[in-house]
Amino acid sequence: MEWRKCYLDVILVPLGFLITVSYHAWLWHKVRTDPRSTIIGINTSGRRFWVSAMMKDNEKKNILAVQTLRNTIMGSTLMATTSILLCSGLAAVISSTYSVKKPLNDTVYGAHGEFMVALKYVSLLTIFLFSFMCHSLSIRFINQVNILINSPQDPMSLVTPEYVSELLEKGYLLNTAGNRLFYAALPLVLWIFGPVLVFLCSVTMVPVLYNLDFVFSSSTEKRKMDIGNENRDEFV
Repeated sequence: MEWRKCYLDVILVPLGFLITVSYHAWLWHKVRTDPRSTIIGINTSGRRFWVSAMMKDNEKKNILAVQTLRNTIMGSTLMATTSILLCSGLAAVISSTYSVKKPLNDTVYGAHGEFMVALKYVSLLTIFLFSFMCHSLSIRFINQVNILINSPQDPMSLVTPEYVSELLEKGYLLNTAGNRLFYAALPLVLWIFGPVLVFLCSVTMVPVLYNLDFVFSSSTEKRKMDIGNENRDEFV
């Protein structure tokens, strides 16, 4: 009887998360091997040029650099605050004897006993805690960049544009990881209402994220042709 109650959860929930994890593993592979085809790779290259330009002409662009980094810090702070507030709410729900011990309505597909309901809330709490940790570390690295990007340039200094770019990329990488963990919480929220919704949500999120993460080949080829034509005109 127990297997009949939870077989949908055992099959559909891990399958949904396997689809999401597989997509992000493939995305990471594309970022490492063909960064120009991904938004992440193109933005990474642009940020490196931006850091170099800011530090090269620091006297004129120092305020611009600080304001830009401040906006990024504000975004990470908002996500970190949201995550920790949701963690507090979930902790209150878990500690509530009524919320955890009362099973869900019998119309919900899949297992809805006391243990399964507690597992759903604990999984949500874990995801939000990791999201909060990633955003907090992101703020730490970007705060360091905020100071070092305005440091005086000296040939003997260890604070080089490459070093500052590395710190900035770590901050943005943690920011991206925190956002993706936050997105992963959506299927877990739907898991409260049944495992079928988890699978459907995971399958739906993959094409949405694909359109947000990748540059379409037509626009990329057109850009390459434009660059080639510009170089040819300059050569002529």
